[in-house]
Amino acid sequence: MRIISGSKRGMNLQTPEGLGTRPTSDRIKETLFNMISFDIPGCRFLDLFSGSGQMGIEALSRGASEAVFVEKDKTAISCIENNLSKAKFTDEATLYKEDVFSALNKLNGNEEFDFVFMDPPYNKLIEKQVLESLANKSYISNETTIIVEASLDTDIDYVSELGYTITKEKLYKTNKHIFLKKA
Repeated sequence: MRIISGSKRGMNLQTPEGLGTRPTSDRIKETLFNMISFDIPGCRFLDLFSGSGQMGIEALSRGASEAVFVEKDKTAISCIENNLSKAKFTDEATLYKEDVFSALNKLNGNEEFDFVFMDPPYNKLIEKQVLESLANKSYISNETTIIVEASLDTDIDYVSELGYTITKEKLYKTNKHIFLKKA
């Protein structure tokens, strides 16, 4: 796994060992960031269920002003810290070492995020719980793009009931990215 583009292009990143995380492949990450590349410079990026931190680090490499990482797994936290240090992004990064829902509540009062990326465990409806939690947060505006990485069979027909609109959906062989905004 490596940083695809930007100031740290080509840098290899550490990934947590074991089956606790599913790192997004470089090809899928590149496709995703190519779709949002013009909006990354200067943005605030929230990386939920961060794993290795590769998504937020990619955003920083491409010019994001800040990335906030949320991860509760101790092995993954160590991995994120090592990757941030190696890439020299510790000043632009904040790492919440806790459950996503606890961190989302602590973030209230923060500036608005331009992007929220989440890659929760598949097929457990965790993304629905996160979207419910995000719906009334002060740091989510009508301009915030929320990107959910999910299995191909994940059904998110409920998003309109939560106050979101699907703006785009990108299907891959094994998973998909769903782009949402507040309705």
